[in-house]
Amino acid sequence: MAAGATSAGAVTAPASKAEAEAAAPDRLRYDVSLRGDADGSHWTGRQRVSFRNASDRPLREVYVRLWGNGDDKCGTPGKPPPVKVSKVRGGTAGRLTVNCTALRITLPKPLARGERTAVSFDVSITVPQRNDRFGREGAFRFLGNALPVLAVHDAKGWHLDPYVSTGESFYALASDFRVRIDHPAALKVPATGRTWTSHGKPGRTVTHSVAQRVRDFAWAAGPFRTAVETSPGGVRVKSYWAPNTPAAGVRLNRKDGVAAVDRFGKEFGRYPYGEIDLVMTKDFGGGMEYPGLVILGTTEEGGAVVHEVAHQWWYGIVGNDEYGAPWLDESFAQYATARFYGWDTRDCWSDADWPSEHTALTNSMAYWSKHPGEYHLIYMAGPCALARLERTIGADTMARLLKRYARDHWYGVSTTADFKKAAQSVTDNDLGPFWTKHRIR
Repeated sequence: MAAGATSAGAVTAPASKAEAEAAAPDRLRYDVSLRGDADGSHWTGRQRVSFRNASDRPLREVYVRLWGNGDDKCGTPGKPPPVKVSKVRGGTAGRLTVNCTALRITLPKPLARGERTAVSFDVSITVPQRNDRFGREGAFRFLGNALPVLAVHDAKGWHLDPYVSTGESFYALASDFRVRIDHPAALKVPATGRTWTSHGKPGRTVTHSVAQRVRDFAWAAGPFRTAVETSPGGVRVKSYWAPNTPAAGVRLNRKDGVAAVDRFGKEFGRYPYGEIDLVMTKDFGGGMEYPGLVILGTTEEGGAVVHEVAHQWWYGIVGNDEYGAPWLDESFAQYATARFYGWDTRDCWSDADWPSEHTALTNSMAYWSKHPGEYHLIYMAGPCALARLERTIGADTMARLLKRYARDHWYGVSTTADFKKAAQSVTDNDLGPFWTKHRIR
């Protein structure tokens, strides 16, 4: 699409250049066991997160992000927030902050560079009564950004940005997940990672998932219809759709999804996860991307499948701070979509269409949230700028640039400065005027 601990944003300054180069905590592993109720509306279980301190500075605390509370904040009297954490071990829990989306856990002792530790907690998740990435549609439940994950500390400090419903606030390092989902046998459960099922107690099934080097974990639940196919490039594409979803749209999404995962694998680097799930319903708004799983609203004309598949590279594999620099995933995914469909981009954007002198393609979600009427520029001016860069440096050079740029940031985190440096390295032309013209600051 997507000071102190009580304030939003990054909160401390870097101590050194070495720290600035290392985001922490890293090498995260999530071990999760969940049990769902009769229709997948409520999930309870236990979550353990082990991690390493990659920073030169001792790590004294971690922050758990409860993004599922973003829309509901701290709830209302008699209606608590949808995601709750309790019985914390491995540290001392503080109080919820940032509208109940951040929980500080103070470690028993400072964690030195290179050392590992773990925290664990009970988790309770109630799916909200709305059609959204964390929500429901009829008998179907979507659990995007429902599972608590650790915040990132980097050169800017702890990233404790507020939740945004238009766009994404999410910033996470590549992590490993092992998840056990116990659910009624009548429900199908697509999920991030390589999945398989086993028999549970009478009337129940256990869906197991293993996902390596992914930035988040999402799942859905409902009486989906299913189909599985393998792309010519060897990626297993599993389709899940609601029975009332238009059949023609389902067929088109499956066709384009299979083609896109192979096409982008050739353009940006082979898709590394082996499996991707396409979750389709009739009335879901647009599309939403997660590692190895996308949710799509599907009409007779299909949906946003190609854009969401492109996000597997631009945000998933090549990470970025989605709150601080949303153009790095949305504009790149839309540029890839334009290339896939062969759209004519020669006159797709006029410089006269910038709303104000403060509008820049590289603005953060703090800006776009205050100017929601301008947010579409990420999807319009952004891919057009990349298309013009392609014409400026040449199509073959642009192709080499993107493949090398993806390789250099594979499972890592990229920035606007990184991309500008990479682009300048492949051409003798001074790209300074280009960045200024297209407001890539």
